[in-house]
Amino acid sequence: MIATQRDERPVLGLIAGEGRLPFMVADGARRAGMRVVCIGLAGSASPELAGYVDDFFYGAVARPGGWMRKLRRRGATRAIMVGRVAKTGIFTPWRILRYLPDWRALRIWYVRLRGKDKRNDSVLNAIAEEFASDGIILENSVMYCKEHLADEGVMTKIQPSSAVRADIAFGWPMVLEIGRLDIGQAIAVREREILAVEAIEGTAEMIERAGALCKKGGWTLLKSAKPDQDMRFDVPCVGPDTIQSLKRCGGVCLAIEKGRTLIIDKPQTLALADKLGIAVVGI
Repeated sequence: MIATQRDERPVLGLIAGEGRLPFMVADGARRAGMRVVCIGLAGSASPELAGYVDDFFYGAVARPGGWMRKLRRRGATRAIMVGRVAKTGIFTPWRILRYLPDWRALRIWYVRLRGKDKRNDSVLNAIAEEFASDGIILENSVMYCKEHLADEGVMTKIQPSSAVRADIAFGWPMVLEIGRLDIGQAIAVREREILAVEAIEGTAEMIERAGALCKKGGWTLLKSAKPDQDMRFDVPCVGPDTIQSLKRCGGVCLAIEKGRTLIIDKPQTLALADKLGIAVVGI
């Protein structure tokens, strides 16, 4: 009988939603010598992720107990949770079957969140506590893709005008304040006037609204992390879609927080910004 070689690499669990970020984390972790075991959230994660990780499984959104069992059985004591969760299925006729919670989800909701608000940060921290109680620690979500974080200063060949720089100086304290108040992560500014503030609709829809309100264009998008940002969850991200939306809606500059905002596929996104005439600045 021929013995199979045991895989001695440390194991990282990856709980993946929509978008490019799970792919970036998987690539970075494998380059760092990790074995990546991925739980793709059903209805959100791309099936293509299976080709970027060592083990891939689908998991129901409301059944974290299943995620934890699969990760434990494969030796994971560390995990990263990244990517958006699609909400379109919540209102389907069969939602009760798709989102039927397991006992872990019920414990998170009725025990760990008892007496607390049900905002995203509170829920995600409760999930992290539940994972930790089972020996799985949720890690900083950008630790394997730090090279894609925003740098300080102008990152594009396109330079912001003096008027745009004045808008950034005017708007930056305000975007930090809406983050502190947990309202949103972004605002749109032109000629030292606030055009739009991001709330639950997200940055993409706020860009569309700013474009509709400022037909002449020339405005700036400012996006920052919260002052007490937990880097395990909901790290601010921008990418090619952001740049294309800005161009379409009349934006001329993207100002983001250095070291705490992730630029999806950073070299390609900055090259696209130069091509479309959008300045990208790290504050």
